[in-house]
Amino acid sequence: MGPYLSQPKRDKTTTTGQGKSVIFAASEMQGWRNTMEDAHIHKPDIVQDVSVFGVFDGHGGREVAYFVEKHFVEELTKNKNFKDQKFEEALKETFLRMDELLMTPEGQKELNQYKATDTDESYAGCTANVALIHKNTLYVANAGDSRSVLCRNNSNYDMSVDHKPDNPEEKTRIERAGGFVSDGRVNGNLNLSRALGDLEYKRDSKLRANEQLIIALPDVKKVELGPQDKFILMGCDGVFETLNHQELLKQVNSTLGQSQVTEELLKKAAEDLLDQLLAPDTSQGTGCDNMTNILVYLKK
Repeated sequence: MGPYLSQPKRDKTTTTGQGKSVIFAASEMQGWRNTMEDAHIHKPDIVQDVSVFGVFDGHGGREVAYFVEKHFVEELTKNKNFKDQKFEEALKETFLRMDELLMTPEGQKELNQYKATDTDESYAGCTANVALIHKNTLYVANAGDSRSVLCRNNSNYDMSVDHKPDNPEEKTRIERAGGFVSDGRVNGNLNLSRALGDLEYKRDSKLRANEQLIIALPDVKKVELGPQDKFILMGCDGVFETLNHQELLKQVNSTLGQSQVTEELLKKAAEDLLDQLLAPDTSQGTGCDNMTNILVYLKK
């Protein structure tokens, strides 16, 4: 059995909702893959004036993505810096907190409950791309290659940069930690240099959490939102394989048109985008991944 099905699973699970300042639609589709390993969060108004959205793309199993989906918002809201409205620090600490929880006996036990197969040890991990909106400020914390793109003046304003092992800063850290990069993969294996989970790459007790072969520490980008900003498109890497950012935004805008944006319209835009990105067959390799996208429309 290869990684792909003989026919894609096109059914979508879509959730819509709104808060004081946002309307959202989050849609996921298994596509050509044998299993679904994506997870996501969509929480408008978790406290007054704060909304949080996130995409977690699992690899090596679904369990870490599920774990992060379950615990991220709870740990974020408990964080002292979050309560003090120091959101950049709170996001960084919550990413690292996910790994801390995963390393506990309770965390390992919970991971085992989410596993699709009965293996003893989990070698799973996941990317994490989390957008936090506080009043008119957008923060995006990213570890891995899921992305957030802001539609600003109908053009793409990119809110994250992929963490690939070949990036000079990443490669330097990997080599310092005693690893190597081959074919764009850490130790010839993982094609990401930052992720949650992947604990077997984080076991060197002589190194700090941000010095390991793979690290959970996110980059955080911050921007002030204004009338020129229409929506945020978030997605796992499968969403960004076939069209560039400008083309993706154009596709969403063509569905939204000039009409009043509603949950139903946003749902259509999110689902239509997945349908357009799905490959007709698996010969090219692109358009064949699990796909999750979240559209966060910014109310004026």
